[in-house]
Amino acid sequence: MPQKNTQEAPSLRIKKAELETVCGISSVFPKNSLPEFAFAGKSNVGKSSLINALMQRKSLARTSQTPGKTQTVNFYNVNDEFYFVDLPGYGFTKAAESVKAKWGKMVERYLRSSDVLRAVFLLVDMRHKPTADDVLMYEWVLSNGFHPIVIATKRDKLKKNEIPKAIKLIRETLQMEDEDILIPFSAETKVGREEIYKLIEELRGPGMTA
Repeated sequence: MPQKNTQEAPSLRIKKAELETVCGISSVFPKNSLPEFAFAGKSNVGKSSLINALMQRKSLARTSQTPGKTQTVNFYNVNDEFYFVDLPGYGFTKAAESVKAKWGKMVERYLRSSDVLRAVFLLVDMRHKPTADDVLMYEWVLSNGFHPIVIATKRDKLKKNEIPKAIKLIRETLQMEDEDILIPFSAETKVGREEIYKLIEELRGPGMTA
């Protein structure tokens, strides 16, 4: 039976959320002074839905049924306090290899050039075993000096008794350590959002808007 929609009022009040900068393959990334939180995941994993839920907006980050829609690095200014950075989706099989390679270099350039990047959230579909692309991305983020915070999306699509097994499979497949963070999330019920807010607050430091 699907889980009931039990949304609670969010603890973080979003006064401002706007798309501030869009960077393509040849763009120069902005030198922001505010903390940045990046979001990565394969195409159609629910990345835009997660970002919209965190920004408490319905469609600021564009969702699409078409894989590979996000082909740029998008910077969202939140409350003039921090940025959400939407990275291009990976695993889009119809994209030319040359294009995929350019996307990869663009993401790598961002990860290595940002002086204010606090964390990388890696999204995986909770309903399935992480793909080879998911494993590669996890290892790649590690190699760039960050411990990915894994967000297991589509939690509401699973029965309650299926969730522990799904979490165990994700952890084992990605070879996560015990201390590595995994948060189940549902764009439908917003379960997991408060945990993500708490992490952002801890990583961003003092001064967040209540």
